[in-house]
Amino acid sequence: MAYENLIYEKKENIGIVTINRPPANSWSFAAMEDFEQILDEIENDPDIRVVVITGAGEKCFSAGMDVADAGKSPGIGDKGRKVWRRVDRFEKPIIAAINGHALGGGLELALSCHFRIMADSPKSKIGLTELNLGIIPGWGGTQRLYRIVGKAKALDMILFSKRLNAGEALEIGLVNQITSPETLMAAALEFAGLLAKKPPIAVRSVLKAISAGIYEGLDHGLAMESEGSKAVAASEDAIEGFTAFFEKREPVFKGK
Repeated sequence: MAYENLIYEKKENIGIVTINRPPANSWSFAAMEDFEQILDEIENDPDIRVVVITGAGEKCFSAGMDVADAGKSPGIGDKGRKVWRRVDRFEKPIIAAINGHALGGGLELALSCHFRIMADSPKSKIGLTELNLGIIPGWGGTQRLYRIVGKAKALDMILFSKRLNAGEALEIGLVNQITSPETLMAAALEFAGLLAKKPPIAVRSVLKAISAGIYEGLDHGLAMESEGSKAVAASEDAIEGFTAFFEKREPVFKGK
């Protein structure tokens, strides 16, 4: 299916989503609706095990909300919180391949992803810069940033609207990996390929348990961990994992 604001393609077990609104790759209400449909498609596709999100062009991963569209779409704030929350709680790993600036809602999207790989370019910066406009991060940034980099650093970044380069982002743990702009997608796809080889039921169970602990608290997270342990113990992948271990070979997991 073709989408107006995004490009969705598959490469083996990897789904690749490209924000196709250059040069800023900003998010309109319609773009978010396209994104929801793509997430539906990925969620219901058993062949897709990992997702990579990137931006079209070389300038921006995403500069956040489409300000021109916001006036026509008063519900865009709630929509952004809802969709980014869905990304955060998605049961397949999502990697942000940050190919340029990730500012405001664009960084908030990256923060919602499970992993972040950033192109190390002198012109590429990431930050939550909303206070420069007299507003605050409204798509989850006040909650997700401090969970990743700590309260003091998050306050420093948000209150002073700081923009970090790739090296600075890596140093504080905001991104998992940096690479040259030319090798970004290759690095992201290699990382995704390694994840795609992992047992899908186990991966899903880990993501559900961690997400439950964050959103519903420790006891609920432990309950999800217990549920996941039972699910994987009864899976064919568990048999394959132990068999491959004893046979000294790489396991081939089928998600069953």
